[in-house]
Amino acid sequence: MKFTNTITIERAPTTVFAYLANLENLPQWNYALAETQQVTPGPPGVGTRYRQIRTIPVRTEESLEIIELTPNRKLTVQGTLNSLPAILTYTLDATDGTTTLTNTVDLRAPRPLNLLAPIALGRIKSAVAANLAVLKQLLEQS
Repeated sequence: MKFTNTITIERAPTTVFAYLANLENLPQWNYALAETQQVTPGPPGVGTRYRQIRTIPVRTEESLEIIELTPNRKLTVQGTLNSLPAILTYTLDATDGTTTLTNTVDLRAPRPLNLLAPIALGRIKSAVAANLAVLKQLLEQS
């Protein structure tokens, strides 16, 4: 299951990227998360790992790892989201002081769920778009 959402944020890419690259900010703009905590020392970079507590649809612990980080341009994270293996890519493009943020989500549904995946895809994409709208609001207010 793969989909993309794009949003324009009235902030410079350096500001947007700095906020995104600190994955501990995730619960501030994703309503389904209670906590995201870095578990490896040092500044965020390739190989930095996180432990995350999801509360919706059920309480579960997840793990994330940064697998690609190109400052002010691209951030890719892989891990588990609600027990589904996932790769999340955030690509930033600058235009006249604004940032076009493209989020690509690649979820790997296990075989027994493959038939249900298309049904869930629309709801998941919509929830991710809503989260990006909250991110936009947070960044444009600060």
